[in-house]
Amino acid sequence: MIVVSDTSPLSNLAIVGYLSLLQQIYNRVIIPQGVAEELINASDEENLIAGVLSLDWIEVIPAKNLELISILRNNHNLDRGEAEAIALVIELEADELLIDERLGRREATRLGLPITGILGILLVAKQRKLIPTVQPVIDALIIQASFRVSSQLYAQVLKAANE
Repeated sequence: MIVVSDTSPLSNLAIVGYLSLLQQIYNRVIIPQGVAEELINASDEENLIAGVLSLDWIEVIPAKNLELISILRNNHNLDRGEAEAIALVIELEADELLIDERLGRREATRLGLPITGILGILLVAKQRKLIPTVQPVIDALIIQASFRVSSQLYAQVLKAANE
C-alpha cells in the first residue's frame, strides 16, 4: 500500500505520542519535500515534530509535477506541503492521502483522491486493537496539539468507535 502524508497528521500524532500508529497501520509513509521542510521548520519544545524525519519508515520523495503544484497553490490557496502531497499521490498512484486541512481535503476529493485524516486513522487503530479507545487521543490532540474538531464531528467519531 502506498500512502502519502501531508504535515498535520505526522506533526499532530508526534506531539501526542501516537505517531507509531501510522507505521503499525501503513508500514511506510511517503512525504514530499515540502512536507519534510514544514516538519523541519515546525517548532515544538521537545523537537518531536522535526524528529519525524529520522524515522526509517518515513520516506521523502520530491513531487515532480510543478505545474499542478503551482495551480494548487495559486488557484486553490493550498500551502506547499498540501499541494505537493496531492501532486505526489497522483504521480505515485498512491492508495491514500493522509490530510486534515479542510481546503486540502476538499481539493483532493475534487480530484478523486482517497483521503483519510487523523480521526479516520484513530478509528482504524481502534478497529485493529492498536488503541483501546479514541476519545483520550482526540482529547490529547485538542489540548496538546491545538487540533480543531467540531463538537458534531467529535460526537460522530465517538459514535463510530462505539464510545
